[in-house]
Amino acid sequence: MERIEEILNGGKTWGIGGHVRPDGDCVGSCMALYLYIRKYFPQIKADIYLESPKPVFHYISHIEDIKTEADGDRQYDLFVTCDVSSRDRLAVAGEYFEHAKKTACVDHHVSNLGFADVNHVEGEVSSACEVLYGLLDPEKVDKDIATAIYTGIVHDTGVFQYSSTTPKTMRIAATLMETGFNFSKIIDESFYQKTYLQNQVMGRILAESIMLLDGRCIVGCMKKRDMDFYGVEGKDLDGVVSQLRLTQGVEVAMFLYEVESQVFKVSLRSNGKVDVSAIAVYFGGGGHMRAAGCDMAGSVYDVINNISEQIEKQLLGQDK
Repeated sequence: MERIEEILNGGKTWGIGGHVRPDGDCVGSCMALYLYIRKYFPQIKADIYLESPKPVFHYISHIEDIKTEADGDRQYDLFVTCDVSSRDRLAVAGEYFEHAKKTACVDHHVSNLGFADVNHVEGEVSSACEVLYGLLDPEKVDKDIATAIYTGIVHDTGVFQYSSTTPKTMRIAATLMETGFNFSKIIDESFYQKTYLQNQVMGRILAESIMLLDGRCIVGCMKKRDMDFYGVEGKDLDGVVSQLRLTQGVEVAMFLYEVESQVFKVSLRSNGKVDVSAIAVYFGGGGHMRAAGCDMAGSVYDVINNISEQIEKQLLGQDK
């Protein structure tokens, strides 16, 4: 698939969906595709399905069009997933994907084995938004579409600092910036800015973190009772694992928070020596070499011990 037009094939109805707990790349890629179809293919009725995006993405045009739940029986001519690494990660509209006449997947996760009829997966690319940009006619990427794509690239590259950032990524970002949106405001308000409460919670997690494996792994954790005490949700904990990763001497950062009794959402970040995607896949999750995650059941000690064991295996293998 060289251009998104190749999979249109006369379809009159499209569904677009992303992964659970949508991040900037998921929201950005889904919205960019939706805006592109809406503007240049008005004959197509497109619907976009996502779990409620964070309020920080309010500046993306027509974000209010997102449907946060399935709304009745329907069969789309085409259903496209963006930034979804596997079928079970698709949120809200799984039934529409299953019943669609044709399905397509636009993604950048190395763990994506191709679960749609048409799969455009580039595992070494910075973001689903960068993959999507390559499928669009660059002459048709206006300011609104560019804003959504830039948002995704910024979020999945950690503002152009992760190893997946390439000269091509930077050239695309520069081209997008030429459309005239306020790029510094997008970075500050959607990526860096935290509420006072979020900063308080991050401070506590950092203060109570522990170092393992001779200081090469750092672990932060938040139990559900503490989340309830502060009145925070998982989305309020974005950025914690990235901050842990910046600790001097650390190769891997692990952050877990409890979503229900003895069930944890685990985020992993690597500074390069450990492939955290392989670890996440081992435990039923996925992601990228330097950024991955999974869900695990058990006590907090069981989860930490099981994951740190896999981290240690990789580190020991390199030390030989």
